[in-house]
Order: sequence, then C-alpha cells, then structure tokens
Amino acid sequence: MAGIRSYNRRVLVTGGAGFLGSHLCERLLARGDEVVCVDNYFTGSRTNIAHLLNKPNFEAIRHDVTFPLYVEVDEIYNLACPASPVHYQHDPVQTTKTSVHGAINMLGLAKRLNARILQASTSEVYGDPAVHPQPEEYWGNVNPIGPRSCYDEGKRCAETLFFDYHRQHRLAIKVMRIFNTYGPRMHPNDGRVVSNFIMQALRGEPITVYGDGAQTRSFCYVDDLIDGMLRLMDSDAAITGPINIGNPGEFTMLELAEQVIALTGSRSAIEHRPLPQDDPRQRRPDIAKAKALLGWEPAVPLRDGLARTIDDFRRRFFT
Repeated sequence: MAGIRSYNRRVLVTGGAGFLGSHLCERLLARGDEVVCVDNYFTGSRTNIAHLLNKPNFEAIRHDVTFPLYVEVDEIYNLACPASPVHYQHDPVQTTKTSVHGAINMLGLAKRLNARILQASTSEVYGDPAVHPQPEEYWGNVNPIGPRSCYDEGKRCAETLFFDYHRQHRLAIKVMRIFNTYGPRMHPNDGRVVSNFIMQALRGEPITVYGDGAQTRSFCYVDDLIDGMLRLMDSDAAITGPINIGNPGEFTMLELAEQVIALTGSRSAIEHRPLPQDDPRQRRPDIAKAKALLGWEPAVPLRDGLARTIDDFRRRFFT
C-alpha cells in the first residue's frame, strides 16, 4: 500500500502547463506543496495554468528540458514530452531529444539534490502488443524505425536511464506507464481519438474511424490518473515501478464513437479511413500491481468522464 509522506514540499513539474501537468500542479497546490512548473509551451499552454499564476506557492518557468535546469526542489515529476502523434511526429528528432536528453537532465538534477523523481512513461512502450492485457513484465513489440518510434523508443530509453541511475547512483525513482488519458483541458487538435471524436461531433462533421474500428483502447479519466501518479510518488521507496496506471475497461473505436455521438446529441456519421502505420490493434492495462502496491484503481466510468470532457470542450470552443 502507499506510504504516508509529509506535504509542504517544493515540487518541480516538467511539462506542467500541459494537459496532465496542469491537473497535477493543481492537486499538488491543493494539498499544500510549493510547485515549480516548467514548460516550453510547445504543446502546453499558459491558459491551462492561468488560474494558478496568482497563487503564492506557484512559480512558472519557460524552459526546454533538453537543456539543464538549476533549481532547488525536493521532488521532480518528469512529464515533459509531446504525447500525441500529431505533436510528437511534427519534429521527431526533437521528440526523441525531449525524452532522452530531458531524462538525463532531470535525473542529473535529482542526483545533485538527492530528490525523488517520477518518470511519466507510456503504454506505447508495449507497441503493438502480442500479450493482452499488458503486464509490466511484458517487454513489448515496438518498431524501432517507424513513424511512431521517436516517441515509443524515446520513452523506452528514458525508462532505461531511470533504472540505470537507480542501480548506479541509488537514485530514488518512480516509473509509471500511462494508458490513454482524457478529460478537461485536452488540446482540441492533438490527434488523439477522444478529442478528435468530440470536436468532430460538436461540429457535426463525420467521425473519423481508422480501419474497421474494431481496434481497442482503454481510457482513463484524468482525475483517476493523477490520483495514481500521486500514490506512486508517495509510495514506499522500494516501489520503483514500472507500474501501469490506466483503466482496464476496453472499448472499440466504434463503441467510443457511438458514445460520443450519443452524449453530444450529434448527427455525425461515421467515416472509415485507412489504419495508420504501426497503430496498435489493442491496448489494455493489467493493473494488478497498482491495486496491490498502491491501493489504486480508477473510479470514473467512461460515460461519466466523457460527459465532463464534452462539457469542457463546449465551454472552451463552442460558447
């Protein structure tokens, strides 16, 4: 089970102005931590953290993690990296550098400060899985030279670096593998299936389903994800991970499209297009470790989370 650690810590969140990072910053501030938010605003947005800027225990710094950073903190959450295909394929070399150089710089900072550090890894390390659902022991089935490799292999290399720093320098690390997360503040044009479907439905455009729509994903609401992240960081030092954090509920793309159409009241039709290269056929986390070691499992059903996300998209883009 997760241990109890004192709050009122000084915490660095890289990628803090992004979708997940901004929610994490909120939660850390709410429990009494001092937060240093670092972002280069490539995919993050100051709008996501605008409501935090006047808080005395919040500091925002524009910085690219591929360059060293010199701050004094007690903990580091390393979330910096474009996480959607549209964004990470825009500049694949920079995406790899963000994962690899960013990990080296943040691990070096953690080593100097003797700070605990968490890596936001991804279910993409499993690639197009030959094992289903995916346990943490599965090594994956990843194309190392494909159009998604900059992200998939960059994150795999970052995990390698984390565990080498742990073994070589006795650094206190935490590695979480994040499965598809959705919720308020998602970027409307990030190419992810939830945001795509919601924007298309609200505009009355055809819902774009790639392939036959039988490929599956598991969708975790952002509040559940952040809860799992905090539990992992606060857990006993012996729990390094990697640990899957995601919702084991599995839905086909057609099922997701139908739910979004129903919840938006849209008249959008479903339009099929060719499946992108290396797109995984199925994805579902085995969360036995998260349950046993962290006492964590998701609480928000897909229908409820989608309804909240649709309300947020309506407020931000259609009012």
